Amino acid sequence: MKTLVICSGGLDSVTLAHKVAAEAELTRLISFDYGQRHKKELDYARRCAERLGVPHNIIDIANVGALLSGSALTDDLDVPDGHYAEENMRVTVVPNRNAIMLAIAFGAAAAEGADAVAAAVHGGDHFIYPDCRPTFIDSFEEMQRHALEGYASVKLYTPFVHIPKSDIAAEGARLGVPFADTWSCYKGYEQHCGRCGTCVERREAFHLAGVKDPTVYQDPDYWQEAVAREATSRAGESD
Repeated sequence: MKTLVICSGGLDSVTLAHKVAAEAELTRLISFDYGQRHKKELDYARRCAERLGVPHNIIDIANVGALLSGSALTDDLDVPDGHYAEENMRVTVVPNRNAIMLAIAFGAAAAEGADAVAAAVHGGDHFIYPDCRPTFIDSFEEMQRHALEGYASVKLYTPFVHIPKSDIAAEGARLGVPFADTWSCYKGYEQHCGRCGTCVERREAFHLAGVKDPTVYQDPDYWQEAVAREATSRAGESD
């Protein structure tokens, strides 16, 4: 199955690219510059494409991203520290981001005769990102079926949508993904900060998967505090 992968350069999407390359026919990687402050992730996506020997396209939608204001990923707002499941992480939502990216990717896939578009949305995203949830994925694929009816038939491949990030780390280890050559941190520093939601989730995922984490974090121990705080919050809600 000819498959185009949306690749940000992060652990999830790079693992997905390796998975598709191993199990299907990877046609290309597509990445998006939407004005994100952690734009350095795009270089990791480029390196992944080079490693897998496929074309890589960076789609500039920064002007669109400028209209999707209010997110700490694109605006002059502080990226919060803590666990992904904490309420303050909602400030990292970029409205309709995945819908916009997927629509472009589906058009590209249809034009090149690909059978599927692969996206690395996963179970851990469901807390705060509505365009990562299974209901959105199913609805979007149905919408695209109508949009391309009579022209192309393109599936949406999301093998991680029901699993936690720890399972993705385990799958990446099985596939031999060079985890040090992926970028997750939303703050875009020289090193991963170790404190933002995606850093905490990344560090926790390696721990739960029992996989060595090669990432250099500015604060390598903060994740334990964040995870403990979130667990205490969940326990309080269940009382």
